[in-house]
Amino acid sequence: MSAELPGSASTLPTRAERLNRLRFGREHGKLLVGSGIGWALDAMDVGLISYVMAALAASWQLENTQLSWIGSIGFVGMMIGASVGGLLADRLGRRNVFALTLLVYGLATGAAAFSAGIAMLIVLRFVVGLGLGAELPVASTLVSEFAPQRIRGRMVVWLESFWAVGWIMAALLGYFLVPKQMGGWPGWRWALLVGLVPAFYALVVRRGLPESVRFLESKGRLAEAERSVRLFEKHSDVAADVEFDVAVAQTPLSIDSSPEKISIFSPLLRKRTIALWSVWFFVNLSYYGAFTWLPTLLFRQGHSLVRSFEYTLIITLAQLPGYAMAAWLIEKWGRRPTLATFLLGSGVAAGLFGLQNSTAGILLTGMALSFFNLGAWGALYAIGPEIYPTAMRGTGTGAAAAAGRVAAIIAPLGVPFLLAGGGSPLVFGVFAVSFAIAAGSAMLLPERSQRSMVE
Repeated sequence: MSAELPGSASTLPTRAERLNRLRFGREHGKLLVGSGIGWALDAMDVGLISYVMAALAASWQLENTQLSWIGSIGFVGMMIGASVGGLLADRLGRRNVFALTLLVYGLATGAAAFSAGIAMLIVLRFVVGLGLGAELPVASTLVSEFAPQRIRGRMVVWLESFWAVGWIMAALLGYFLVPKQMGGWPGWRWALLVGLVPAFYALVVRRGLPESVRFLESKGRLAEAERSVRLFEKHSDVAADVEFDVAVAQTPLSIDSSPEKISIFSPLLRKRTIALWSVWFFVNLSYYGAFTWLPTLLFRQGHSLVRSFEYTLIITLAQLPGYAMAAWLIEKWGRRPTLATFLLGSGVAAGLFGLQNSTAGILLTGMALSFFNLGAWGALYAIGPEIYPTAMRGTGTGAAAAAGRVAAIIAPLGVPFLLAGGGSPLVFGVFAVSFAIAAGSAMLLPERSQRSMVE
């Protein structure tokens, strides 16, 4: 919608429209990198537990069932955190909740380094999950709401690509630190202690990142919203083509501020919500089932702990070109075909990975799985915030993430039973089918490429 100044015949663009027509500028870069670092730290924490599990299998002589609980309990916290974090983001603001999540999971990860036994570790991993689960949908929503329309999907994929950076950081810690013994402490404890970093980074997020303009408008904080838009305009390659004066600060909201309440299951939104939940569920089932267990599965197959970590690091590096390809295609093909294609590629790669015995086969199919799977994640995070209105954007994306975390809980717990029933071929065959179902669900989502966000 557009607005007219009192007593003026000229029509002014809304703040959302002004943000949409900007080119990528300095403030966009600061927002992307600032949010991306938090995203990478989240990935580092999630990825690190897979290496800790492999180390504990060797040092604490844990069985697969015990290890599966260490892997899954964090996702119980992530399920709760995603839904609660989304609700809080729609009430307290995207930036505030983003900073809070970093503080929670950073402190809990550092405390986990002092775990005296498996029970203490499981409790702390649950608390870690609360913060991890809340962060991702909130960060992607914040970036989406500032991104110019023509590159919105690409910016969210760029944000999601920081996940690969964090996962590589986890792989490097796993390879160089976890197998070591320093100062009487095993390496896995030192690795968890590194997880304190996000708690300090919370201060950077709180002071250095802007609050969402759309959120500020929805709360009637128009002057703050106007200052934020002007800052982005000032440092963009294309400034606004209209001279704005003080009166613009009173421009009506860019969103529908009608008191009528709708939910993510209202008739207009029900189909997209169910489809989005389905994609999230089956992607989580496959991704976390595979990558949480990957170092341990390689170790159980007879590879040394160091060699297992080395293979996982190599496989992880393939995530980066996967994101790059998805970032290019998402504005060329659109969100829906990009997501479905990468999901189908993930399914084929997963099926082939389960059949491999040779080192070359494991690495090649593992890299293909990593490439396609993480490209799909990038497209998925781009779609979610676009299909819900501002007042429920955090709630909608958080609820979808929570639905996915249900699968992330199930997957690590289910792997030992699948292994007992049919070994790696059955495990990765199930994941291949899951990716195919996710691809079908993706085709039911609305296509929002080169269109404004739903309001």
